[in-house]
Order: sequence, then C-alpha cells, then structure tokens
Amino acid sequence: MLTVKNQSFVDQAILENAYGISYEKTFNELWGASFSLPLNDPKNAYCNSLHYIEIVDEDEYIGLFRIIPKKTLKNESAKEVTYQLEHVLATLLDKSMFGYKQTVNLTTRENLQMLIDQQTIKHWKLGTVAFTRRFSYKWENENLLSCIFSIPQPFDVDYQWTWDTQSYPWTLNLVEVETEPTCEIRERYNLIGLEVTENPMGIYNRIYPLGYGEGDNQLTIKSVNNGIPYVEDTESIKQLGFVKEYIWADTRFEDPNSLMASAKGLLKEWKKPKVTWNVTAAELSRITGLEKDKFRMGKVVRINVDDFPVTDLRIKKESKPDVTGEPWNVSLTLGDLDDDLGTTQTDLERRQQINELYAQGATNISNYSYNDNADSENPAEILVYFPDEIVRLNKAILSYKTDKFRAYERAIKGGGAVVKSTSSGGGTTATSSSGGGVSKSTESGGSTTQTSSSGGGTSKSTESGGGTTQTSAAGGDHYHLMFEGGSAVEHEESMDKEFFANASSTGGATARVVLGGTIANNLYTRGSSGNHTHSVSVPSHSHEFSTPNHTHSVSIPAHSHEFSTPNHSHNVTIPNHTHEITLPNHTHDIEFGIFKLEQLPSKVKITVDGNTVPITALNGDDIDLIPYLSKSGGKVNRGWHTILITPDNLGRINAQLYTQFFIQSRGGGEY
Repeated sequence: MLTVKNQSFVDQAILENAYGISYEKTFNELWGASFSLPLNDPKNAYCNSLHYIEIVDEDEYIGLFRIIPKKTLKNESAKEVTYQLEHVLATLLDKSMFGYKQTVNLTTRENLQMLIDQQTIKHWKLGTVAFTRRFSYKWENENLLSCIFSIPQPFDVDYQWTWDTQSYPWTLNLVEVETEPTCEIRERYNLIGLEVTENPMGIYNRIYPLGYGEGDNQLTIKSVNNGIPYVEDTESIKQLGFVKEYIWADTRFEDPNSLMASAKGLLKEWKKPKVTWNVTAAELSRITGLEKDKFRMGKVVRINVDDFPVTDLRIKKESKPDVTGEPWNVSLTLGDLDDDLGTTQTDLERRQQINELYAQGATNISNYSYNDNADSENPAEILVYFPDEIVRLNKAILSYKTDKFRAYERAIKGGGAVVKSTSSGGGTTATSSSGGGVSKSTESGGSTTQTSSSGGGTSKSTESGGGTTQTSAAGGDHYHLMFEGGSAVEHEESMDKEFFANASSTGGATARVVLGGTIANNLYTRGSSGNHTHSVSVPSHSHEFSTPNHTHSVSIPAHSHEFSTPNHSHNVTIPNHTHEITLPNHTHDIEFGIFKLEQLPSKVKITVDGNTVPITALNGDDIDLIPYLSKSGGKVNRGWHTILITPDNLGRINAQLYTQFFIQSRGGGEY
C-alpha cells in the first residue's frame, strides 16, 4: 500500500491504483523505489515533487520515500505516469557544509551529533551509536549526508546504518552487523536462479593511499606507518604469488591516521577476488511464517546449493520488482556489490565535485634576513614563526657570515659630578725580589785638598798615675828605649830611624819599653851585657804639649768605589682608602660616521630552540635546521622558534633563513 503525505507529513491520499511498485534496499547506501499510476487517475494531483510516499509491503513497513523526477508516458499502448522515489535519508543532502569544518579528539557519537545539529530543518535525530572512535575529521564544501557517511569509513570493522522513519523526527542509528546466518537459500526449496560473477581484476593486495596536497607535499601514511607509504596483505600476496599495487587518492583526507584506516578497510575488500552472487529466490515466509525464509538486507544468508560449497554471505542488496504482482519474488545481491558503469561513473563524478571544491593549498618559499651587532653576552637572536596553516615544512636552511663590529658615532653627552671611587682595602705588598751583585761607581779623578787652617795652642794631657814596670828579660849588651803611653807597635813608625841604626851598630839589642806618648826626653840607656831585667819606676805626672798654627794637606788619587747589593725585596703597606674624582659639567660632541673594529671574532656558537648546532666557523652556508627545531610527535612545532648565533667577541652577524613549506588555502578573512 502506498500513502501520499504532504510536506507537513499529513496524509493526502492512498494510491490504491498504483502498480509496478518496486523498491531496492542497498547496504549502507541510499534506498530507492518507484511506482506507476494511470494517467487519468485523479490522485496524480497529490503526487507532487518532494511529497512523501510511505510504502508498506502487506503488513511490513518498508520505509518513507520522497518523490523525485516523474516521467509521464502517453502513447497508443500506454497512458501512465511513473514516479521515481528516494528514501527520506536524502533530506540530509539538502544541507551543505559550506566552508571548512574540523573536529579533533571527539568520539564517534560527538562527531555525529555535531553533524546532525547542522540541519536547517531538524528532520533527523541521533539514536544508537555502537562505536567509540576518536578520529580527526575535516570537511569542506560537502553535503551533510556525505559528511555523516564519512564518519565510519576509517573503521576496520563492519558497520551498518539503520533508521526509523515511522516517528518524527526520524532516528538514525550506527550499529554493528550480524555475523551469524539467520536465513537460508537451498536448491529445490526456495532457489529460483543463481548467477555468480568472479572478477580477479579487482584484486589489490598493496595500496598506496594519498590524501590532501600535491606533489611532494601530498599526504601519505609514512608518518604513522614506520616510514612505509603503503599497506599490504601478506597472506593474499602469499596465496596469489605476486603483489598487485594500487595508488588510491582521496584529497578529502588530511589526517594520516584516518587515511591509513580507510586504506586498510579497502584492502580488506580488495585483497581477494570480487565475487558477486545474484540470487533470485522465493520468499516463503508468507507461507511458512519462519524467519529463515525471510530475506532482509544486512542479514547473513547460508547458500546450500549443488556444485558449490556451503557458503555464508551477507545480503548487500534486497529488491522486489513487483510488490503487488509477485510479492514472493525477491532478488538478492550477496557478497560483493557489483560496480556497474552507472555506479562507478556517479561515484567518480561526485568525488570529482568534492575534490574540486576542496582547498588544496600551494608550496611556498620564504626568506628572512637578519643583520646586527653581537658579542658573547648579546647573541644575534633570530625569531621565526610557523603558522598553523603550514601543512608540511619541507626545508629550513640557514646561511650566515660574520663581519667586523660596526658603530655609527664616537662620543656622547655627559654632565659633571663628584664621583667617589669604590673603597680599596689596604695591605702590605711585597715588590718582586731583586738579586744582589757588585757594582762599581763612576771613577773620580784625584786632587790635593787643603783643610781649613787651625790655630795652635798649648794642651795639657790628662794626668797619668805612676807605677813600676818590669821589662821582659834580655840578654847581651843593649840599649833601652822608653815610651810614654801606647805600644811599641804604635810608635814604631815615628821612632828615630837613625837612633835605631846607631843602636844596631853597637851590636846590642834594642829593648823597647812602652810608657805611652812620645819619646820621653830621649831617655835611653845602654844595657849591660848578659841576661838581665830592668825595673823602671814612673811617678804620677802629666804632659804638656804645644800645637802651633798649622794646616793639613790631603792628596786623593784618582779612584772608584765598589759596593755589593745582596738579594732583597721591598714591602709597601697601603691602608684602606678611597679616591674622589670631581668631574665638572661638560658635554661631548658626537662624531657621526661608520666605524668598524679591526679584529674579527675567532668563532661562533649556534643554537636552535636550545639545541646546539655543531658548527663554529665564522661563515656557514646551507645549514639544515630541521634536525634542531623543537618537535612534537616527530613534527616541527607550529609557533615561535629561536635561532641564536653567539660570537666569542664583538662582531656583526649577517644571516639568511630560507624556508619551504606547503600551506593550506584557508584563512579567517578577506582583507
């Protein structure tokens, strides 16, 4: 039975004259249906485009559809109007996701709910979601149904979309599929016809997936697959004995994890020959009432026919060509769905439309120049910023040269002041030791020098007490000479030489008696011969002598003096003290110009985000900075990065930073 409903879901008419009613339910795809009415049926007036048709097969509710292009046929043999229908799931095609939308680290339910909430008219609500995955998704200029259907595509398990359109808003579910057979097709029981198509041309056991981008900047799975750009099935390769490769590109994917998961899902389908079972069977459940005799899309059916092994396959498509004329006749597609030319062409066209609308971006090159003075305390600091829109950073190359320090003036203005130096503690300081030695003075010529004159006079000596003195014994004839004061040695040079000569001629010995002073009145005697002694008694007495006026002449010959200096050092003690300096108010004229130091630094140190680059030369070209830039998960961080070039002395750094990157064609404004 077919019932027409208007846009407000109010029943308008029951189409009791409808014939040629058919429907087709395809696994995880949009369903379709059709029917015809006589051209003169007045209820054609209710069957307007986009009005709703509810289909019930006897007592079983099939679904709610809406009318899309109708075809009117009028000729001698037929006068009818044929209506094509699409399931109301197609209402999600009415909403477009304009622009760019991205989700990160949301669950499957959260992603689906976000998409369901995008509806302009809330026809659908979210029901059961049997999966929890946290894939990252990105959409751009797609319809809402395509976005929703893309959510489970990266799953590595089978899934099924189901829906309930008997209550409004309609309910959309994402559930697990049945894995056990619940119905059966047997020869000579309910099998009418069987056609098996095996297509080995669809076998691919190695897939190279490509996503967003172009050329070298196109997304691959190497970053999440140990550097390997493909996924493969080793068991299939072993069975077939060869590798069959396929390059699969879908630029809607911008996340490598999602891209790889989708590739694995395709590999699961493509690793074996595509076998399609087209079966025509009699649905006997109308007679037997048994569930095993009822065939429904998504269920697993057991095939038990001659010439084939018993096989369990999923029903991928369920259709009835004539619900009213042959309600028992059902056509089933099992195993793999055939991709006929129409299906393939439609899919390619749709993907082409989506890919044309997707922003792919472009490869960019950027140069940054830096020129400034630097020293060991103040390095050349080069800051570079990588925006989030950079999809891939291909290169970051540094080249630099070190030049002489450069200044642009020579004096600055200053005011006078009293400045007190910092205090200095006193102390004892020893000079370095000096080795001694013998030094000779400069020579001096001799001369005669006359002292100042001295007047004469009479002087009285100090009195001397008398006494008896015994000379040492002497033998033989001799003379005795007596002195007053001093010793014989002291007066020997002043004695009368002639006297001693005469005394000697007598043959006697000369005895000298020391009495002190000058010769005592020429007092001397000749001694007797033979050994003897003399005793002399000298009474207490004094002596007077007269010194006339006189001068003394001293003759100094040419001479020099030698003196010896031993090893020595000098100690200096400096007390605690400060110094005060008074500077009067003053100014300095500035001398403008370009002034360079004569010397260059001897080396430099380069660090990138705190990582040291093993290069110290004053000049360097084409230095790859990628290994030294800070990273997260092996990918260079987006945001600020710091490059420091530190010379060991005053110098000037001239640097050039060259980057190549692939950037998305997306932004926040139109300025």
